[in-house]
Amino acid sequence: MPPPSEKLQRTLTLFDVYAISTGAMFSSGFFLLPGLATAKAGPAAILAYFLAGVLVLPAMFSQAELATAMPKAGGTYYFLDRSLGPVAGTVGGLGTWLALIFKSAFALIGMGAYLVLFLDLPIKPVALALTAAFTVLNIFGAKETSGLQRILVVTIVGVLAFFVAQGLLEIFSGDVAATHRLQFEPFLPFGTGSLVATIGLVFVSYAGLTKVASVAEEVQDPDRNIPLGMFLSLATATLLYVVGVYIMVAVLDPVELRADLTPVATAAEAFFDWFPEPVGLILIVAAAIAAFASTANAGILSASRYPLAMGRDHLVTPRFAHIGKTGTPVLSILVTSALMVLIIVAFSAEGVAKLASAFNLLVFGLLNLSVIVMRESRIPSYVPGYRSPLYPWMQIAGIVTAAVLITTMGALSIGFTLAVIVVGIAWYFYYASAHVEREGAIYHLFERLGRRRDEGLDSELRTILKEKGMRDEAPFESLVTRAAVLDLDASVPYEALIDRSAAVLADRLGVPAERLRQGFIDASSYGATPVVAGAALPHLRLPDIAQAELALVRCRAGIRLETVAEEADGTRAASEAVYAIFFLVSPAGHPGTHLRMLAGLASRLDEEHFMEEWQAATNEKELKEALLHHERYLSLHLDPGTAAADFVGKALRELRLPPGNLVALVRRRGRLLVPSGSTVLEEGDQITLIGNPEGIARLYETYG
Repeated sequence: MPPPSEKLQRTLTLFDVYAISTGAMFSSGFFLLPGLATAKAGPAAILAYFLAGVLVLPAMFSQAELATAMPKAGGTYYFLDRSLGPVAGTVGGLGTWLALIFKSAFALIGMGAYLVLFLDLPIKPVALALTAAFTVLNIFGAKETSGLQRILVVTIVGVLAFFVAQGLLEIFSGDVAATHRLQFEPFLPFGTGSLVATIGLVFVSYAGLTKVASVAEEVQDPDRNIPLGMFLSLATATLLYVVGVYIMVAVLDPVELRADLTPVATAAEAFFDWFPEPVGLILIVAAAIAAFASTANAGILSASRYPLAMGRDHLVTPRFAHIGKTGTPVLSILVTSALMVLIIVAFSAEGVAKLASAFNLLVFGLLNLSVIVMRESRIPSYVPGYRSPLYPWMQIAGIVTAAVLITTMGALSIGFTLAVIVVGIAWYFYYASAHVEREGAIYHLFERLGRRRDEGLDSELRTILKEKGMRDEAPFESLVTRAAVLDLDASVPYEALIDRSAAVLADRLGVPAERLRQGFIDASSYGATPVVAGAALPHLRLPDIAQAELALVRCRAGIRLETVAEEADGTRAASEAVYAIFFLVSPAGHPGTHLRMLAGLASRLDEEHFMEEWQAATNEKELKEALLHHERYLSLHLDPGTAAADFVGKALRELRLPPGNLVALVRRRGRLLVPSGSTVLEEGDQITLIGNPEGIARLYETYG
């Protein structure tokens, strides 16, 4: 892991995710490609756009699952590296980086094509100047970049919605049947093969979905915002693509459309004639420029995160991983932009589009394979916030679709894809292999067949869980407040402690104590009990219990636990004194909740001074408070003369607390109560309130 100063900040919201993805999908795909697509498939280009939107679903579902399990910079690279291994990661990272650069360069070429409708300027020099401008903007920061992205996307979607409404009104106010006979027959003039090839060509229009994953590390609440932003973006894009291309085919001469690099502007002139000239054309050109700008802007933002992530993992020079004073990977941005300049100078528009499509298809197929590998490897810490539906058939369909479409892309595209694979493998063995020791999750799958596995990956995924934070803090806090407590002064054998804890938890869970006892003993025997910083976390998952339960054990003298010590010449048995032991049992049907509970305990154990607070606690209430994050709880004494005395005589349901906050514990005359809404507070009570930090801060200001 990089040092804290090298981490990216979580500044991107749901709207930012939607803006990055949507802006990336409304440039070349809408404003340039319809002419090229109809040249290949005729009116069936409409169907090609629709089918491309449907066929991208498996990759989108898989990408959403992987991005919520591993929200790290580099997105696709990181997923392929951690699932299929560093060789696949090197190939996928290099190829996706190039594909994003190609798409962004294509957008800037298209932007130049629309600008020359009003300005007599050469297209490629304009594209080069725009590349320089967006490079500077990206260096200043992701939030600044996404702020511009929001403005651009609102402009794009607003104008395109108006274009679609006016276009449909124009078509359906005339002789619809005659228009369809004239413009849509024959619907498939060049055969089914041309339709399949066109699907592959326009697939680049949906590649914006991959851009979101590359900035996942910078997204707030990734478990919610990444899948939702992607779904909303794809729905918007597919609807406007299909209806927009339908309008272009309906109102433009087929021969002219097939040679038109600005088909939307040409179509708009056909039914925006009620605007004073050239207002209608200006409106469309403004939307096109906004679309191309958003693609280029988001392209540099997301593509530059690939060298950053690969630099962190030492697949390329670590200098790419350096975060500058503005909080962005400056070197990575500069190299990405320089390559865009080279592509703009060297390639034609159609060549750029086809090359970008080919490798995106390969990557989408590998993403589907990655989900299968991650799930079948059964790594405990693989806990995606979103799970793809219809597993594994959805992923298998995505792999087959990608393979079929790649074969239709032509020799140049297939050759480019093979060249990237060869270069990626060669680079790995020439440079990266000497700097990398990890393997992917695929070895966990092999381990099920008796082969080797990468023990470091599970640990890394646990770290990601802790970085993400628990999506729902309340269950963890509720678990702690209702936990059973065993407070021991003298040391006892660990097996005897298991017996006592199993007996306490058995009453709460309604299961035999022997079943719990054997489960904890087996976990200890197989080394599945984490021991860290003087604390142990024995844990079980059972299929027939309703909720999680926890037993907290404090032993001032310490309890010796058998562990395994790593040494240069192998491993050896060792023992370690622990002073805090947390016996956790949770339902087997909720592995994500189980791991978030463990992550909550582990993150508290990692905090400075935890063990001091734990050992200094004088009663059960203080032991529980030592586990709760300080900004999420408040302890009050209901003594006369204090502000909190207003609570005396009131039932808990009558208290006016900030939303999301509640009284979790009541200590009364030496006894600890787990309260209900009808519990009436008395003078001298000590109460513990838990909730969100904002509410706790307000309560502290009033009563603390």
